Amino acid sequence: MTRFKNILLVLHGKNNEKEAVKRAFALAKNNKAKLTIVDVLEELPQRMKNYLEIISVQELEKIVAKERVTAIQTLIKSIEIRKRHKSIVKTLVGKPHIEIIKEVLRNKHDLVMKTPEGKGGTKEALFGSIDINLMRKCPCAVWMIKPTESAKYSQILAAVDPDPNDEVRSKLDNYIMELGVSISKLEKSELHIVHAWSLYGEKALRGPRFKKTKEQLNKLLLDAKKFHKKWLDELLNKFPMSEIKHKLHLLKGDPAVLIPEVAKREKIDLIVMGTVCRTGLPGFIIGNTAESILFKVDCSVLSIKPYGFITPIKL
Repeated sequence: MTRFKNILLVLHGKNNEKEAVKRAFALAKNNKAKLTIVDVLEELPQRMKNYLEIISVQELEKIVAKERVTAIQTLIKSIEIRKRHKSIVKTLVGKPHIEIIKEVLRNKHDLVMKTPEGKGGTKEALFGSIDINLMRKCPCAVWMIKPTESAKYSQILAAVDPDPNDEVRSKLDNYIMELGVSISKLEKSELHIVHAWSLYGEKALRGPRFKKTKEQLNKLLLDAKKFHKKWLDELLNKFPMSEIKHKLHLLKGDPAVLIPEVAKREKIDLIVMGTVCRTGLPGFIIGNTAESILFKVDCSVLSIKPYGFITPIKL
């Protein structure tokens, strides 16, 4: 995988971030990419500013920033990385997702890597508000790396929604597949391609107003499935599928329900998916579908935006 050339790794001193660091260094080395590592410090609360007398706000922020840089450098040194890739380590100050996105805009990063805020599992959601905001609004790809994941991905899921009549969606699906195939080849893992489809207005067609027979509805459903299968095949024909182990999931129903179900059943380690599907509208997300999926899954997620996506965050 040689797409990413300017990687931003975000650390926050919580959970286990070793796997994220290892993966970022390995990716940077394989791609001969620039790697920058940052931690975002929250601004000093106003109440503290009011009673700080022995030290100035600037001095305190400087001390805390230096401590975090030292902690990151110590973490990097503690990890066994063959021929450690050169990296830049620094801190940012402000609201985390905003400062991360501003850093992306300033330095033209093409990938953000980060460990999620939560721990996942049955008791706690994996992705927190900072994670969701990044996957919504960051102009480049965002790779959320589950802290307890294994060193290699065994099962990868690419969520696609092919439609030859929608150029934006087609380009997004091509990008999803390109990354899914590339990572699968690199990790020697199985790739699950999931496409959830539905018949527009099926509920209304089943109602008394349209007076459709069961046979007519079944034919409509069969025709719709054939079209979606044809579109999916046309998408997959663009990629070297014979070179990787893969499985197709052409499913009828709601993707917000079906994708998490497949992820759980197949023990998926990484989901590659689009979180935004329209350009020109800053931060516009696909209804609640993408967010519903993110709140239900318990694995790493590589989320991408369509070409021409406009972030609502400004420098």
